Amino acid sequence: MPWPYVGVKRNMNQKLLKLENLLRFHIVCRQLHSLCQRRTLAQWRHMFSSAYPVWTAQLYARPWQTDALIRAALSQHRLLVTKKEERSQKSQLSSRKSKKEVEVWIGMTVEELARAMEKDIDYIYESLMNTAVDIDSLEADSHLDEVWIKEVIKMAGMKLKWSKLKQEKVRENKDAVKRPQADPALLTPKFPVVTIMGHVDHGKTTLLDKLRKTQVAAMEAGGITQHIGAFLAADDGVMKQTVESIQHAKDAQVPIVLAINKCDKPEADPEKVKKELLAYDVVCEDYGGDVQAVHVSALTGDNMMALAEATVALAEMLELKADPTGPVEGTVIESFTDKGRGPVTTAIIQRGTLRKGSILVAGKSWAKVRLMFDENGKTINEAYPSMPVGIVGWRDLPSAGDEILEVESEPRARQVVDWRKYEQEQEKNKESLKLIEEKRKEHQEAHRKAREKYGTLHWKERSLIKYKEKKQQQPLKLKERVERESNVLPIIIKGDVDGSVEALLDIMDTYDASHECELELVHFGVGDISENDVNLAETFHGVIYGFNVNAANVIQQSAAKKGVKIKLHKIIYRLIEDLQEELSSRLPCNVEEHVIGEASILATFSITEGKKKVPVAGCRVQKGQLEKQKKFKLIRNGHVLWKGSLISLKHHKDDISVSKTGMDCGLSLDEEKIEFKVGDDIVCYEEKEVVAKTSWDPGF
Repeated sequence: MPWPYVGVKRNMNQKLLKLENLLRFHIVCRQLHSLCQRRTLAQWRHMFSSAYPVWTAQLYARPWQTDALIRAALSQHRLLVTKKEERSQKSQLSSRKSKKEVEVWIGMTVEELARAMEKDIDYIYESLMNTAVDIDSLEADSHLDEVWIKEVIKMAGMKLKWSKLKQEKVRENKDAVKRPQADPALLTPKFPVVTIMGHVDHGKTTLLDKLRKTQVAAMEAGGITQHIGAFLAADDGVMKQTVESIQHAKDAQVPIVLAINKCDKPEADPEKVKKELLAYDVVCEDYGGDVQAVHVSALTGDNMMALAEATVALAEMLELKADPTGPVEGTVIESFTDKGRGPVTTAIIQRGTLRKGSILVAGKSWAKVRLMFDENGKTINEAYPSMPVGIVGWRDLPSAGDEILEVESEPRARQVVDWRKYEQEQEKNKESLKLIEEKRKEHQEAHRKAREKYGTLHWKERSLIKYKEKKQQQPLKLKERVERESNVLPIIIKGDVDGSVEALLDIMDTYDASHECELELVHFGVGDISENDVNLAETFHGVIYGFNVNAANVIQQSAAKKGVKIKLHKIIYRLIEDLQEELSSRLPCNVEEHVIGEASILATFSITEGKKKVPVAGCRVQKGQLEKQKKFKLIRNGHVLWKGSLISLKHHKDDISVSKTGMDCGLSLDEEKIEFKVGDDIVCYEEKEVVAKTSWDPGF
């Protein structure tokens, strides 16, 4: 027997039992009443038996008739109750069957929930109207917390069903990882990888060019791989970015070779540099430390070989070794898009040997190596540990610093990339849910405070206060809105390689003058300026900055037509200086006072003009000249008492427009309530607008 029917039967039997007990109690009462009647009738029978035979018979028949009626009523009631219960249970079962199931998942957006429920987005907003959710901040793509998803489903009278997406939290990790450490017996010597670091304009690029020219000799001495970075100049000493370079080397736990550049200059003082470095725990060999210091000139090429030999000697002491066997491991140094080759990376191989046809994974991109070339652009077939190599064959552009790992096949590479993208999306969802939860708590706290604030007030008082508050929060006027927009600088950054863009973004992270003008990064990327960049800049009223990239004539014409600025630079700090100037142009001008003349008050008196007495100061010009049309201020004991204009300037009885140094004059102000005192100073000045400069200092 199905369980719903058993439940119906049980409920029906309980109700019938109660009814039967009630009816039986009623029957017993009637029988007792009849028994009393029969005793009375027995006494009266001999008196009225002949006269009332029918009446007596009717009285005796009554209890039996009552029982029959009760049984019939009880039977009929049982039938009705059974039908009613069955009908109620059927309606419950049908309502259960008709409940719509809605498939939901963690991190669902408003739009996705509406689509799953087959409702419009407004229905979701209405359902959340009386909850703690901040409706104003909800957008179609806003992620909903699990609590609010359940609330909406419940209010709609629907049934909730979690989809398989919720179970993907326990999805198997498909990422690629490095191999365990190799057997020391398999390791072979490798070349050192040298990073040149230091302050801006200290000769890094020139030094690198000179080192490239001595590369053949250096390779014969033991081999050096060069890579761009930065360092010290003998005429400047230890600068801000020099200190940062030292800190980077310490954090990476790598040894330092000190190249003191620009030693060809007469004012160069290498010893001063070495002494300053002691404050940063960099002790040169001359002072009993272990840091080699080489005096060089990148301009003339002096001591370039000595620098190369010092680096190789240090590498030999470190006994650098690597495993040239097995799957490749490496690091992306640069990445860029080549018009003929597509996405290209410059990489350093750290383990294994890279060959054509190898399948690589880096970040969320993968490649089947189609072509490899060395630092001179020459095609190579193999790349060993410590070799810099250009790799062609990437499906997408990886980022500088991404770890390169070799995998066994293309399907495996896709699997790794899919897993990493999934992980990134999960992390993004967690962050979104965290923000939603924080917003929800803020809204709840605001709601609680509002209840405390308005809870004891009458509804009329509450409405009045809310109306006043709303009135104070009127939208910005057009003028204020324009001023606000003028204090925002949207920018688009394009660079030749990923590393250049990363460096620029790192500089942008130091921006700390948002109180003056907001710096808004709309878009960044690698490659030449495109039409899409121009369209974005037009939409956001922004400026495009390009580093070591080009903008075709067609693009420049399009930008000019749309009023978009394109600023191209080859030197990174020139680009930053240009950006500082652009930021400064967005700031309101500062007003500066320029003094024209100064006078001292020697006497005070008043003159009558009509019915008024006007105070007059008798002055002598001590410096410069007083010009009636300019602005004036009255100073007493170093404090400004008044600023304004003159209503009269006289020499004796003559009206004058200018009173020069040494002349006596009388003057009256446009403020009658001001009282002059002997010894006060009168200053004549004019206001000039001066272009403001941003307070942002990126450290160059």
